[in-house]
Amino acid sequence: MSGLLKLMAEDAADLEIIGAAAQDALVRVGDISVDKRARRFALMMNRFRWETASEEGPYERVRAALAFESVVSVKSRKVRTDAPDALAAVLSVQFVPDEEPPGGVVHLVLAGGGEFEIVVECLDATLFDFGEPWRTPRRPDHEQS
Repeated sequence: MSGLLKLMAEDAADLEIIGAAAQDALVRVGDISVDKRARRFALMMNRFRWETASEEGPYERVRAALAFESVVSVKSRKVRTDAPDALAAVLSVQFVPDEEPPGGVVHLVLAGGGEFEIVVECLDATLFDFGEPWRTPRRPDHEQS
């Protein structure tokens, strides 16, 4: 399978690239996990393939995983963790470094006001696609949102 993304981020600029690739990904709340023992925050998503999309299509989505390692703590706001089948769309992923690097806070913002605040010892993020892409009829339109 060619054209599948495999990205790593170790600083804010790297994470901007991952954030752009993950924008408009659809996430099932039940596919978000925090593993305290492994110190990992991960989510599975149906990622819109911006890198292959033209104005008129065809459009594709692909199954992808986004993970953050060296996680100290995770807080969520306005996320229905009691509704595992609820869907959310990723709006942005940003890193705010601490005054004393390499730690900081990752802000994962979802449509509808949901947000995760992920405190990390150091930024260590990966995004990778897996499986075959599939066609989708719509291109996300931020002008209508």
